[in-house]
Amino acid sequence: MKFTELGLAPEILRAIAEQGYETPTPIQAQAIPIVLAGKDLMGCAQTGTGKTAGFTLPILNRLAGGRPAGPRKIRTLILTPTRELAAQVEESVRTYGKHLSLKSLVMFGGVGMNPQISALKSGIDILVATPGRLLDHAQQRNVDLSGVEVLVLDEADRMLDMGFIHDIRRVLTLLPKQRQNLLFSATFSDEIRTLAAGIMSQPEYVEVARRNTASELVSQRVYKVDRERKKDLLIDLIKENNWHQVLVFTRTKWGANGLAEKLLKAGIEADAIHGNKSQNARTRALSGFKDGKLHVLVATDIAARGIDINELPYVVNFELPNVAEDYVHRIGRTGRAGSEGLAVSLVCIDEHKLLRDIERLIKREIEEVVYPGYEPDPSIRAEPILMRSAGARGGQRGGGAGRGPGGGAPRTGGAPSGNRSGGGKPGGGSHRSGSRHR
Repeated sequence: MKFTELGLAPEILRAIAEQGYETPTPIQAQAIPIVLAGKDLMGCAQTGTGKTAGFTLPILNRLAGGRPAGPRKIRTLILTPTRELAAQVEESVRTYGKHLSLKSLVMFGGVGMNPQISALKSGIDILVATPGRLLDHAQQRNVDLSGVEVLVLDEADRMLDMGFIHDIRRVLTLLPKQRQNLLFSATFSDEIRTLAAGIMSQPEYVEVARRNTASELVSQRVYKVDRERKKDLLIDLIKENNWHQVLVFTRTKWGANGLAEKLLKAGIEADAIHGNKSQNARTRALSGFKDGKLHVLVATDIAARGIDINELPYVVNFELPNVAEDYVHRIGRTGRAGSEGLAVSLVCIDEHKLLRDIERLIKREIEEVVYPGYEPDPSIRAEPILMRSAGARGGQRGGGAGRGPGGGAPRTGGAPSGNRSGGGKPGGGSHRSGSRHR
């Protein structure tokens, strides 16, 4: 099947062709006809499957048919869990709607409200927003959602994980009863199904790339190493194998900062992104990483959610996630579009149970590699992975760590070269994050 067979408007097909795409991904081939038919849809798909274009293309097609008479009103609302994902979705809207007379706006917190207010006053057709900032505008009567024809909940599972369920329900009260509803999620838990049952009418269901599977194109390796020596091992792996464009995951914000600083001192261009960074700092870091100026980007799970980076060859779990499913989501950022990728995990004795949970989930044992000079000291005992809580002196919520440089909580706040992999499909490629308004 080709994009030209899906019934999309010539202007949209032209934009798709300009991006070099001819064939839709499985989620696009299944979802686009359903959305074009005006039906509600529940799509089970992870980041990297091209799901963004799976809903932006048919939505653009619908809006291209003409708008109601009178003042321009918001006709499509797309809710996302994070700033980065919101920016990338809106960029997808602009990319594939470049030959249409439609206006879009991305709206999230961490930046001033005045430019967003000005854009809203000028009139927009498609609004991509995070729930909190949207409700801030709604409370100040800056935004009118009475004309919304299509609602999209993107990465609904993560929005629920982040505690946005009450915000979503508040947003729903601001929308017309009659509308088309599209919900995308990496998993369909009971909570997701309950949410969908309350807002959807006889939805169609499509599913690709189950979350609990890892791409066969991703080589997975475990280096067992003492928690105190993780940073040094990572530096050696990067330098000796000449790794570039490495996405490294830590559990905590302060851990991401500390690791990035250590890498910089070792002469490796690195930066960190997490919730405590300003939006401008996060955007600069992402841009530098995608452009190749930064060799390493250190991120927490939530900060990295929704980041699609074209041809990302390496993912490193500096610390294993506390939830096994997050491991699959992390390593799914490489090994895309037919290209190979490498996922490396640095595992200390504290994390052996987490490793067993991951292997049980993916139904396979991960290859263990011994790196000469970094063999674990058998006399070191396992210690609990401590969870930090919000405190009066800069404590951070969530995330945990073992002790020491490999995962230690401070008292006060504060392999061989692999082939490059690519997103290669609309909605799953490289996008620049930012808050551009049209």
